[in-house]
Amino acid sequence: MNIVIRGGRVIDPAVGLDATTEVCIADGRIAAVGHVPEGFQAEHTIDASQRVVCPGLVDLHARLREPGLEHKGTIASETRAAASAGITTLCCPPDTDPVVDTPAAAQLIVRRAREAGMARVQPLGALTHGLNGEQLAEMGALRAAGCVAMANARRPVASTLVMRRALEYAATLDLPVFLYPEDPWLATGCVHEGAVSARLGLAGIPECAEVIGLARDLRLVEQSGVRAHFCQLSSAGAVELVAQARSRGLPVSADVAAHQLYLTEMDVNPFNARCHLRPPLRTQRDRDALRAGLASGALSAICSDHQPHDADAKLAPFPVTEPGASTVETLLSLVLRLAGEAVLPLSAALAKVTCEPARVLGNGAGTLRPGAPADLCIFDPERWWTVSEHTLLSRGKNSPFLGWELKGRVTHTLLGGKVVYERND
Repeated sequence: MNIVIRGGRVIDPAVGLDATTEVCIADGRIAAVGHVPEGFQAEHTIDASQRVVCPGLVDLHARLREPGLEHKGTIASETRAAASAGITTLCCPPDTDPVVDTPAAAQLIVRRAREAGMARVQPLGALTHGLNGEQLAEMGALRAAGCVAMANARRPVASTLVMRRALEYAATLDLPVFLYPEDPWLATGCVHEGAVSARLGLAGIPECAEVIGLARDLRLVEQSGVRAHFCQLSSAGAVELVAQARSRGLPVSADVAAHQLYLTEMDVNPFNARCHLRPPLRTQRDRDALRAGLASGALSAICSDHQPHDADAKLAPFPVTEPGASTVETLLSLVLRLAGEAVLPLSAALAKVTCEPARVLGNGAGTLRPGAPADLCIFDPERWWTVSEHTLLSRGKNSPFLGWELKGRVTHTLLGGKVVYERND
């Protein structure tokens, strides 16, 4: 179907575009931006007046819970929630059940996402068999089955030798590796180690657990030459190490979860299980360093780190509740808030969830260049909404932002030139 989007403020950070103009779509791809091609006949027109038109968002980390934990969410339910937030591409980590360490597991996820038709789901393949950190997975076969990168999720690869061999193997295939820096012997608590953990009597995870894990992995990246992406950094020390590595020319990038840019260890008090996260919420100094890392370019992307849970998962005493938050639907609003608070200009903020994460994956998404897939997000930047169990479409209602009033609401999401979400209210 030929579609023309008129009257919107079109922002494409990948090409430096920010102007009120038209976007034309034909055969599922961007036909033109800024003019209507000669002979183009629109079959459908979308009025985007007073709205922003940008590339569909790319989320580097979202657990969809299928296969294995369908009582928490399914690929269909969570991609529907993602589409309502303007997200058109998601990466899911390999810690499903079964683990994504075989081509069949990867193909299952890709097929279920295609059947749902709400977003492109790109699985991460397991770095080691069963995520046990001992035997390398068949990375070549996983890539052929649709995996865009390798990862061990938050399962530790304690053996430095195994990690070295894994990174070298990935490098020979030119596959990026997603790393979750954490020293497993130090990360035995449930909150950040500091004043709040001491006051609440909870076992803490020190900042150095992340910094030490990151320092080890950076040395191995330097030796192997693999393209490495560090996921969900939470500390000032980690941001500093990544900035230094990038200045030395290492092929590394890093992201931060959106909730880490607003919440701190203070939000855990008093035993708020919705703020039981991994990595844990840290100090305001860490939060400010993460924001500064985005502004300086040390941090390339912002992800949702979406982890939907059933209600029972958050009802036990704090240390035994399951970590994670349902955050896919608040990603865009929290990114827009960064622009509102002058942390980043609007175009730069949108780059952190469009072209920059797409560059990490190397998949050509996150742009409105002619010929690119017509994955678009149209949102009203002045529309306020309240986060509640009723407004969240995800099966997981475990959001730490319940009750928050946020600005910016998606009105249309297009995937491959097809409108997969349209808000009518």
